[in-house]
Amino acid sequence: MLSLFSAPFLVCAIGLLSLARATCPYAQRASMGDKALRQFSQGKDGVMLMNRIAPGTSRLYISDLDGSNEASLLSEPVFEYHASFSPDGQWVLFTSERNGDGNSDIYRIRTNGSDLQPLVATPAIEDSVVLSPNGSLAAYVSTEGMVANIWVLDLASGRRWNLTDTPAVAATTNASLPHGYFRPAWSPDGQWIAFSSDRNTQWLGHGWDTFFGLSGWEHTQELSIFAIRPDGSGFRQVATKEGYALGSPSWSPNGKRVVFYEMSRETTWEAHSSFDLATANSTIVSVDFETGANRVVEVDGPGVKVFPQYLSDTEIGYLLKGGTSEGIYTTGGLYYNTSSAMARSPAWSPDAKKVVYEKTAWNVRPQGKLLYSWDSRWEYRFTDVFPTSSRQGNIAVTQKQLGDSSIISMNATGQSSENLFDPVARGILSQSVVDKGTGGAFQPSWSSDGNWITFGVGYWFQGRGSNGGWIVRSKADGTNAQNLTESALTLTNTTLNTGFPSFSPDGNKIVFRVWGLDSENGNKSQLGLRILDLFSSSGTTQNGSHPVITTLTNAWDTLPSFSPDGSKIVFTRRTTPTNYDICTIRPDGSDLRVLTSSNANDAHAVWSQDGRIIYSTGEYGFQYECALYDNTFQPYGQINIMDADGRNKRALTILCGRTLCRCMLEARIFETLYIHPWTRKPWSSPTARRNAASRRIGCCS
Repeated sequence: MLSLFSAPFLVCAIGLLSLARATCPYAQRASMGDKALRQFSQGKDGVMLMNRIAPGTSRLYISDLDGSNEASLLSEPVFEYHASFSPDGQWVLFTSERNGDGNSDIYRIRTNGSDLQPLVATPAIEDSVVLSPNGSLAAYVSTEGMVANIWVLDLASGRRWNLTDTPAVAATTNASLPHGYFRPAWSPDGQWIAFSSDRNTQWLGHGWDTFFGLSGWEHTQELSIFAIRPDGSGFRQVATKEGYALGSPSWSPNGKRVVFYEMSRETTWEAHSSFDLATANSTIVSVDFETGANRVVEVDGPGVKVFPQYLSDTEIGYLLKGGTSEGIYTTGGLYYNTSSAMARSPAWSPDAKKVVYEKTAWNVRPQGKLLYSWDSRWEYRFTDVFPTSSRQGNIAVTQKQLGDSSIISMNATGQSSENLFDPVARGILSQSVVDKGTGGAFQPSWSSDGNWITFGVGYWFQGRGSNGGWIVRSKADGTNAQNLTESALTLTNTTLNTGFPSFSPDGNKIVFRVWGLDSENGNKSQLGLRILDLFSSSGTTQNGSHPVITTLTNAWDTLPSFSPDGSKIVFTRRTTPTNYDICTIRPDGSDLRVLTSSNANDAHAVWSQDGRIIYSTGEYGFQYECALYDNTFQPYGQINIMDADGRNKRALTILCGRTLCRCMLEARIFETLYIHPWTRKPWSSPTARRNAASRRIGCCS
């Protein structure tokens, strides 16, 4: 198992420390035009730009059972979610990112909004905290060690222990498969903790059959219900159903039954996808705790029903997720419509008179917004997708979240932004295609002299199999844009979708991927990577024919990128029907190497300027139940870095939610030409500056 790096953490013994609300560094939202990166912290190696797919705001509310008398729980909220009541109803326990955007820690506060106290705060994820019936112990999820496990905290002493990664449990766990543990719930007598787990299930995608596995690569999740005693003994399975996810267990007041949601594995994708949520369904089911038998369907019918909780021995509350009927329901007939507010993770008070929940909004973080930094040498900041930096210090991104999937350039501080290529304004794509996220101008790449930029324009994701995609090159200011490849709005057997280009360091070649009508059936002529030679003798003619294109690979390959020295190309390959890996190959087709082996999807690789590889990985598994996420594709993704030969892998993030598209900008980029970033004195020469830069991770292109 990979470790992140040593870092300080905080565990508070209640009674020894009470914390007033920490100052929120993100209270004032910036915009694309704000000079967010101008405040770059000196003394750092640089800035890592990374994309985070998550709500922009999340705020806790308490209301009466029917939704009346709603009030904000915290007077000065930051970003809070996943709350629960204490057994005496006097406290609310919750997750907060007040220590940094992306860093999840657990807290508690009185129901009147006073006496905020931290429980556990580390660089790992702490989440889903619940208090024992006698109020002395807190069970929660932690990704300390990178994998989600159930932990217990003694509130008086601050001592904490891992329940689900003990030698006894590990002896029956296949660590090469999913093995996360989620959503703990105390039994009424405090003798047991129930939870869900995907342990020993398979890494599987979704969708329809192709010649090489399912069409969708994003992981789905199979869950079963388990229980364990607070001392780590008695681990056992309570309920399971092959091919299904059984999640978010809750106990009946008499402790005899456990209720949970149940949905097919495929539905766990649909439940957090903005495309398929409206047609997805789940049921609420209960079983006898001792035997796992006497299965009762408590709630059926259309819609995704999650977060079940017993309000009495005969009544259950739950959330119906998605659609115009979205809201908080009880089997007794109460309904609180929250479809306009996107309320999530409701939890009811012990007397069933109150309910706490978060309301989220999907306002996108501004370009350059400060994030939590898991590596103290680097300052982490938010970016839109496919960030890349030229050697001259300019940044280009696909403005997918903050705009209409245009190519935007800016300087390193986020100023002087310029729209280089808008596929809607140029009449190539419709606004509806861009709004759905299925098309746009994707993956910009600069020429080494900074005078040119290339990118793909067209239809991506599932649309790539029927609609066109073109490789475009333009000048750095967006003028003189020209198609370098042939495609068609509607593909035929003689046209291909071409996309995701990368310039060679000498500026003479561009590598890209292809896809066609018959790719899913295994037509190798429509699969793989191609290299375009901009200046081959037969490549450009007086009549303007396209440059020469040669075949590099004929496999299910995508997202290629030239190394800084031009000797290798890194790319993502589907190596088995259920897995993608990071590979490298030389531009002449020799020396193919597979660098990852997690069986859990490794993809979206880019180079650092010192020749290392940064990529997204699913190897650490889900940090939360898959079906409970919203509007995202791969919520398990983290960012890793490794040497060019695959050695020395380590994590750069521990984030509850998808991370993707990263670019590391050296400190030098933020300074005036030849000015040393810390001494503020001139470099002795351009060579001295380049030599210093080569000792640090640089731009990922």
